[in-house]
Amino acid sequence: MTVQINIHHFLLVCLLAWINIPLALAADNSCAETGETHIWISPLNPGADGQVRIIAVSTDGPVSGLTLLDGQGRRIPLPSRSRGGPPWSRIAAFENFNAGNYRVLADRNGELTACHPLTIGSSGTKTSLNNWGLATEAFYSAWIEELFGASPDENLSFPSLTPVLHNSERNFLYNHLGLNEDKNLPLTPDCADLPYTLRAYFAWKVGLPIAFRACGRGSAKAPPHCGTTVYHTEFTQGVNSQADFRNVSRQLADAVHSGTARTGLDDESTDLYPIPLSRETLWPGTVYADPYGHVLVLVEWVPQTAGHPGILLAADAQPDNSITRKRFWEGTFLFANVASAGPGFKAFRPVARTASGGWRTLSNDELVDNPSFTSFSLEQDQLSPDDFYARLAKLTNPDGLEPKQAYEATLDALVEQIETRVTSVENGEAYFRKNPGTVVSMPSGAAIFQTVGPWEDYSTPSRDMRLIIAINVLNNLPAKIVNHPQLFVMNGSSPEEARAEIEQYHSKRIHERSIHYTRSDGSPWELSIADVLARKPAYEMTYNPNDCAEIRWGAEPGTEEYSTCRRHAPAAQHAKMAQYRSWFREARRPAR
Repeated sequence: MTVQINIHHFLLVCLLAWINIPLALAADNSCAETGETHIWISPLNPGADGQVRIIAVSTDGPVSGLTLLDGQGRRIPLPSRSRGGPPWSRIAAFENFNAGNYRVLADRNGELTACHPLTIGSSGTKTSLNNWGLATEAFYSAWIEELFGASPDENLSFPSLTPVLHNSERNFLYNHLGLNEDKNLPLTPDCADLPYTLRAYFAWKVGLPIAFRACGRGSAKAPPHCGTTVYHTEFTQGVNSQADFRNVSRQLADAVHSGTARTGLDDESTDLYPIPLSRETLWPGTVYADPYGHVLVLVEWVPQTAGHPGILLAADAQPDNSITRKRFWEGTFLFANVASAGPGFKAFRPVARTASGGWRTLSNDELVDNPSFTSFSLEQDQLSPDDFYARLAKLTNPDGLEPKQAYEATLDALVEQIETRVTSVENGEAYFRKNPGTVVSMPSGAAIFQTVGPWEDYSTPSRDMRLIIAINVLNNLPAKIVNHPQLFVMNGSSPEEARAEIEQYHSKRIHERSIHYTRSDGSPWELSIADVLARKPAYEMTYNPNDCAEIRWGAEPGTEEYSTCRRHAPAAQHAKMAQYRSWFREARRPAR
């Protein structure tokens, strides 16, 4: 929630602030951004009768406070809140201030770190002309983190991206151009489109160029390869309308698909490039491409504390356009060494001006140790899946976790994943309630994982394969304690003793946690996590939306749970599913 202040409190707080203002700020009459902290203001042309939003973003340390300085030299500290690190941000908002010229000051422990001029009530229209660089990349990262901010314990989900960007409390750039440009703006990206849609929206509001390429799908022996770069630089030439953005976003949606992010790690004819695995490089906004086509966007690091494990959070979109925030773990972020993909964490390849005034994207060599952008790195190409997950576990919880802490974090992640599947199955049920008697056509072969139409929207083969993998991760955690004891705080126990303790703890906890789904007659049905784990073989055949919800949750014929089932997939579709069952049993996506 954005912190706001009102002019009615201004004078009283000013007097108190003047007494307590640090001397370093009171003596500074300059107003420039020359360091690692930059201040951004929204909307572009603040009005005296509207809200003004401020965000200070720093790449070298937290910002302690924000202060407003009016034309008479009076100062008021702005109530604000902080996020991130790195980059660090501090956000404030105020409204109903008199027209005039102001300064916004950012400080760190009383030392001025940035100053930005602010004019309220200006009749002239400003333009927003910027280049991608360290400051704008940090601003993009802070914007993403704010957009999906919520308590780590909250199951954050939305029916599409539209309500996320239409929320002025979340979206720092809501109506930034002052054209009411967000009204009736439909935003329904799928998983591959989500990072591009977010990037294009930000570029539209701030005035930045974007670039993308049309890419192939790759093959079993080679990752996708991309063609010529398409540049969109109209956003850099002044304020653009919603129609301009919609035109760009349509072209993006037509060009981008699941293969776009799976390009080879050493290929530089790409929109995205691989980066090092470190807390300093994995900023919110970083893209994660799994080897089978799913794409996520990092949104927040939750630091480890004495009482709580650290968490890395990401957002993704589904074929039904729903948006969900989820935590990093092996059941969500799939990683594998396959010839058909270059998986892992990637950043958008920067767009820069040429000497002749044209545009180009930076090469891999130009991105190595470039101070303005995250460095290009092939580090991830050298890691086995086991090593990859171990590295991320150490980044997320640098002090290690006690085995029970690690178990609870893994169980929480699994429950979160199961509850997301509850929503996906219910979306399919809603489709059949609106379209009674419909039979969704089922594609053949590997196309069950990626096609178009109702099957793509309401079937769950990819999600169910991930559920099977996630169940394996939880079941195999005791063995992981023995195989990677360096990731755990043993408190004097041997890895073998810790393993035995967690096996016993696991047997107890899976009966204490549960989820609920809705049966065909509208009644709720409870499944313990023990039930879900026991039904893992059933989930090899439960992804067909033509089957009732009871079948999709593994209910056995003849049971009370199954008795409300009224819909079955055609026998021919079940026969095809039986042919493909080994893919799920082995948790192995087929080659395209």
